[in-house]
Amino acid sequence: MSLKRIHLELARTPQFPDGSNLHGYEFNAPLTADGHLDGETWKQAKAQCTVRRFWSKSEDEHGLLIHRRDGAWAFSYKPGDDDDEPIFRFDKHRFVVGEYVSVTEHDGIARPYRVARVLARAPARSAGAATDASRLAVSAKSRYLTLTTENSRAQFTRSPHGS
Repeated sequence: MSLKRIHLELARTPQFPDGSNLHGYEFNAPLTADGHLDGETWKQAKAQCTVRRFWSKSEDEHGLLIHRRDGAWAFSYKPGDDDDEPIFRFDKHRFVVGEYVSVTEHDGIARPYRVARVLARAPARSAGAATDASRLAVSAKSRYLTLTTENSRAQFTRSPHGS
């Protein structure tokens, strides 16, 4: 089984005409060789198909990728359907960099997201194992550099002099 880590960033919307790398989702899912969701493998890996919703200036939300009774795929953060965020034609999309997917969020609005990265998912760590859980996020359009480690988060402002 080969799980991938898919990173979605908000695409262009009226509120964000250039899109936003500070708003999006990062989730784990099994993909076929051509980038489609592998539903059969998902059945065996449900617990590992986690999602993190990040939204600037809000706490991250953590949940699971689920397949609902109505046949739709969704991100779910709590038991029950109330908080589910359905993903339009999720099983028909190719998750390759540059492709787009729509997620209907808590507020009922369907927003477009761009696949920004597809990475091999790191294997699960054993208890006490040493790890480099640091993550560096930077964008040419952004004034900020964010460094996140397992236990802390720091944000730095880029110098106006380009360094």
